Amino acid sequence: MSYFIIIRGPLGIGKSSVAKELSEILNAEYISMDSIIEELGLDKVPETEECIPAKSFIKADEYILPKIKKKLAEGKIVVFDGNFYHKEQIEHLLNDLSNYKHYIFTLKAPLKVCIERDKQRAKPYGKWAAMAVHNLVSRFDYGTIINTENKNLHQVVKEILSYLPKPKRTKKL
Repeated sequence: MSYFIIIRGPLGIGKSSVAKELSEILNAEYISMDSIIEELGLDKVPETEECIPAKSFIKADEYILPKIKKKLAEGKIVVFDGNFYHKEQIEHLLNDLSNYKHYIFTLKAPLKVCIERDKQRAKPYGKWAAMAVHNLVSRFDYGTIINTENKNLHQVVKEILSYLPKPKRTKKL
C-alpha cells in the first residue's frame, strides 16, 4: 500500500529524526525538503520577503515529484520532512499526488524547547532562526497535531504510527 506522509514543524522540533525513524520502520523513501531547497540554491530569502518564498518550495516540489510519483507507483511509502510553513507548498503536493492517500503531521513544542534542541545540533541555526521559523510554522495547523514536548523520539514515532495503516514493518519499536 503506497501513501505519503508529511512531517512538518519548526526548526529544532525533531522532524528529521522522526521522519528518518519512520522511514526506517516503514521501509519508506525519506525526502528532506530542506536538503532539496539547499541543493537547488532555492534557500535564499529575498530582501523584500520575510522568509523563503512559496514559489521556491514549489520549484523544489516540481524537482522531486517525478521521483516521488515513481516510488508511489511502485507501492513505496514516502516520508517528507520539512518546515512546510507555506500552505501553498502542502496544497501543491496534495494536488500533484491526489491519486495517493496521505497523512500530514504537525509537530509542536514551545519555542524555548525548539531553541534548546537546536543548540544541541552539531551545527545549530541559532536562536533568531529558531524564533523566525517557529513563528512561520505556527501561523497555521495542518493535519494531525503531535505535541513533542516532554516526549522522546520513540514516543513521538509511536504516536504517529498509531494513525497509519498497519503495514509490514522492517523494524520493531
